[in-house]
Amino acid sequence: MNMDVAARLGWWQQTWRLVAAAAVGALLWLSTGVVLRGQATGPGSWFFIGDPLVALGCLTALVWRRRYPLAVAMTVVIASTASALASGAGFLAMVSISTRRRPVEIGVVALALVTASQLAGGIYPIQNTPGAMWYQLVFPVLIAGIAVAMGMAIGARRVEVRTLRDRAESAEREQTARAAQARALERNRIAREMHDVLAHRISLVAMQAGVLDHRGDLTAEENRVLVRSIADGSHQALEELRDVLGVLRADPGRPEPPQPSLDRIPDLVADARTSGLDVTLTTTVTGTPSDVVGRTCYRIVQEGLTNAAKHAPGAHVHITLEGTAGGTLDVSVRNSPAARATSPPPASGFGLLGLGERVTLAGGELDHHPTTGHGYLLTARLPWPNPTHGKRA
Repeated sequence: MNMDVAARLGWWQQTWRLVAAAAVGALLWLSTGVVLRGQATGPGSWFFIGDPLVALGCLTALVWRRRYPLAVAMTVVIASTASALASGAGFLAMVSISTRRRPVEIGVVALALVTASQLAGGIYPIQNTPGAMWYQLVFPVLIAGIAVAMGMAIGARRVEVRTLRDRAESAEREQTARAAQARALERNRIAREMHDVLAHRISLVAMQAGVLDHRGDLTAEENRVLVRSIADGSHQALEELRDVLGVLRADPGRPEPPQPSLDRIPDLVADARTSGLDVTLTTTVTGTPSDVVGRTCYRIVQEGLTNAAKHAPGAHVHITLEGTAGGTLDVSVRNSPAARATSPPPASGFGLLGLGERVTLAGGELDHHPTTGHGYLLTARLPWPNPTHGKRA
């Protein structure tokens, strides 16, 4: 908002201010008329015609006091000294210019008011009493001082209200942005959990169903084993889906169930072998890494097996784990080319992306690329700080 031009007033706000100014002027105008009737000259034609016309012009000019504050204030305070009925308008103009809290403008208008009141003192020939000259000087100064004090207080209050409103709007915008960010993070978390937990299981079921569909030379026992594996895999996928939804819907204070870590990788490999994947595991890991590193390593192997089952059915998959505390934990999942041609499976494109986010959060590095023999290699290097060294430090 432009601070030089105040916001426009509503019709009711504008009306009651002008009515109040007119009421104050009317009281002073009637008082002046009573005083003039007690003198020999009595009220003249200026009192009944000129005075009201000047007051009407001042009240009309006040409508534009916020658009042209200095010009309107100067015009009204000078003109109001020649009209008793316009005294309320002059006071309102003085208050209005003071709300801007600009000392130079306030000083110029106040000086104009005091000076014009001295020059306009002869319009109504009221008999002077001893000390009347001092009264004619002090009274305009006092009125100007009261108007300035009121205007400064109103202006300070407006600035405070505007500042509080801006802070409230800024806080609301920040709250909206934080809520949007929280929703985005929650959506990413849901997508990552759903992919990590379900994609692997469903890929194995799909691979077994593909074998059952394309192999016509299987014996009845082999068919029965595949059908049972598909049923078991589907049941496990439903159980894992229920676990994921339970975690996502759990109360914030409720502890989450333990997540798979490095020690669960042999079970993961055995599961993949049962489903028909040709997998070998070589590990030289000594020690137990932290939960974050172990869980990330598990998800890397899981993603590698999932991609191999989806994109390279019948391929040989070799998993290598190396590392020790105080160094790094190196993970490698290499698969040979597909043993048979299949139609490309549907892919979300978020598996490796989510995995990259996990590895980055763990402080590691992820790399994946095709190999020269039309296979694929997924590698990661995760930091494995030495906990005993950290305690000594």
